[in-house]
Amino acid sequence: YQVALGAEAWAADFLVQDRQDSKTDHLGEIWAQPLPPLPVDGGIVEGRLEDQQGKFNLNNLVYGDGTTNQGAVEQLERILTALNLEPTWATAIADWVDQDTQPGFPNGAEDSVYTSQVHPHLAANAPITRVSEIMVLPEFGRERYERLKPFVTALPVGTPLNVCTAPGIVLDALSKDTREFGLNPEDLANRRSDACFPTLEEFRGAVGDQEWEDIKDSVTESSSYFGSSIWVTIGTTQFTMYSLLVRSSNGPVRSYLRSFGSE
Repeated sequence: YQVALGAEAWAADFLVQDRQDSKTDHLGEIWAQPLPPLPVDGGIVEGRLEDQQGKFNLNNLVYGDGTTNQGAVEQLERILTALNLEPTWATAIADWVDQDTQPGFPNGAEDSVYTSQVHPHLAANAPITRVSEIMVLPEFGRERYERLKPFVTALPVGTPLNVCTAPGIVLDALSKDTREFGLNPEDLANRRSDACFPTLEEFRGAVGDQEWEDIKDSVTESSSYFGSSIWVTIGTTQFTMYSLLVRSSNGPVRSYLRSFGSE
């Protein structure tokens, strides 16, 4: 545990230095490179940082007042469709997060659905803290969860998406029509090896001025939220720690959330 905390602090130092060196966060920067196995007393430690703002934020399915953000619901529907998952799950997830108790039409789910389960409970009707919460959706299942998990996150409501690090599927979902950045992962990685791609200006040019007005406040080229994954192996024992690190605008980094063994 102490070794993992030390590695987390080291990762935080990388993020502090990065903010001093650059106002843009992209996958060509040093923080995005995995930490190779390093020796510690009796074993090794390794880890990685991942930009959580490069994913669709499930809590953005609502506005700050807890009402449904229909534009974000439609974005999630497009992500689900691209992953060959039923787009109807977007409304069900929005109902889990929003503050009201009225099921969204036509595929929502509120208390009446959850209280009828084998283990009855109420809908959260509040922002989620971990993506794994969506596994509570009736019949959603692990297979759907594992397919969706790499593309979604759980951050504070209103956190913008970093276009420099978002996968093509998530970028495409921002627009109702544009498929400009739906490159295969290898092509997209090549374009991002040493710079931000697409920049906000490039993305604006792709979607057009009218659609840009609808999404401009939900996108950015920099990030404040990063996921840290650290693995410590000493002898035959492995310890895993996941952290959500938050970097403030003036540089300091703190751990917002930690979990052990599983995210």
